[in-house]
Amino acid sequence: MGQILGLHTVIYGVADITEARAWYAQLLQQEPYFDSDCYVGFRLGHSELGLNPDARSAISRADGVIAYWAVADIAAQVERLGAMGARQHSEVVDVGEGVLMASFLDPYGNIFGLIEQPQVQPEDSNQ
Repeated sequence: MGQILGLHTVIYGVADITEARAWYAQLLQQEPYFDSDCYVGFRLGHSELGLNPDARSAISRADGVIAYWAVADIAAQVERLGAMGARQHSEVVDVGEGVLMASFLDPYGNIFGLIEQPQVQPEDSNQ
C-alpha cells in the first residue's frame, strides 16, 4: 500500500529568497532548476531542496525535525559550512558502523543535516 520511497523534498522558510538562493547555490555548488520570487528549487539526485519565503511565518524551529543530506566527506563539508558562516548545531557523531552525522544552522535558522555513510557510494546515496 502506502510505501515510503525516500526523501523527496525539503522546504526551508527564508526571509530573503534572493540572499538564500545565492547562499544555497554556493553551498550546493549548482544553480536552482526553478527560480522565482515565491519558490526556488534545487535538485540533488532524486531529492529537492526548496526555499519558500511564505513558509517562514508558518514554520517553527523544532529541533526534532532534521533532514540529513548525504555527503562523501563530512569533515570537508563541516569545514566548508563553517567558512560559509553556518553555525554548528550538533558536532560530528559516529552513530555506529562508521556512519557520521552532524548538523548546522543556516543563516536563516533552518537545520541542515549531513550524513556520511562509508558503505554507500556517492552515486548510490539517493537510491
